[in-house]
Amino acid sequence: MQTEDRQKQESERAAQRRDLEETLRNPSRQSEYDCILSFSGGKDSCYLLYKLVKEYNLRVLAYTSDFDIPPNTWDNIRRTVGHLNVDHYVQTPSKELYKRFIRYLLCNQSRRGAVHTVCYFWLDIREGDILSLAMEKNIPLIVTGYSPGQPDPERMLYEMPQERISQEDWIPHELFEKGLFDDSEQSLFWNPHRYGHDAKFPRIIAPFHVWDYNQEEVMERVVELGLAKNRWYVNPVLSNFTLNWLFIYSDLKNLGYNPYKPEFSKLIREGKARRSVWRVLFFLMDFMTQNKVLLGRHIERSLQWLDLQPDELRIQDNETGCVAKIDGW
Repeated sequence: MQTEDRQKQESERAAQRRDLEETLRNPSRQSEYDCILSFSGGKDSCYLLYKLVKEYNLRVLAYTSDFDIPPNTWDNIRRTVGHLNVDHYVQTPSKELYKRFIRYLLCNQSRRGAVHTVCYFWLDIREGDILSLAMEKNIPLIVTGYSPGQPDPERMLYEMPQERISQEDWIPHELFEKGLFDDSEQSLFWNPHRYGHDAKFPRIIAPFHVWDYNQEEVMERVVELGLAKNRWYVNPVLSNFTLNWLFIYSDLKNLGYNPYKPEFSKLIREGKARRSVWRVLFFLMDFMTQNKVLLGRHIERSLQWLDLQPDELRIQDNETGCVAKIDGW
């Protein structure tokens, strides 16, 4: 049975690889841009932008959500956009709105903890923004830099299910009912029903789920190509948004482990990341987080910005928590 499963997976991946090559080699050319890239400035999105532009000759619109991006990551963004001479669309979301929902979600975490609860909600907003932009500009394809292990398989692997894009309303109606958002803010969330019955929706694909992927090789190539100053700038520990340190702190506190260990353990087992490197990095991450030193200093800053105390970072099995503090935002 294991052999059959392996053969099925290999067959599916081969079909996905053929689809990816056909998609990238033969763009529709129906608009000003062939695709939008979700461009965070991390190693994967920098390298992916290079491949799309230089290896596939695509007209790419790079999209960045300008919220809580560290200075070294902004350096990667500017270097890569300048080096590749691509158009760059920067979305600047409302800090007040982000503060509002991040604060609420940290006080009312799902059983999977802070990283999963906040980041997946955040992801819905960002990907909804990109979908809306693609519809506005008639761009048929959205490309993401998800590496193997990202995101959860039920969300997408190589491609987001078209039904989720074309049929599902992403508006979190229960949070509107609680008062976290007002009705005017429904437009912030993706809802395909705003468009006509004959609307054509873009695809969302993740090429690194199909291409051979090795984390160390990607980091090396990004630096060699001049898209990042050095390996320090593309280290995933450093290039992520600074609020993530608070999320890791919360998960260490509530779950008892670093939430990124399962993802990177899978990469290590598959030979896509080095065990020796990540043993050291996770030791350092946990030390900095638990002691709130070095990069862990962002924890106190984030708690202060969100007006939270550490004991308010909790998993909720009911509908209590911080909802009462929403009033007055």
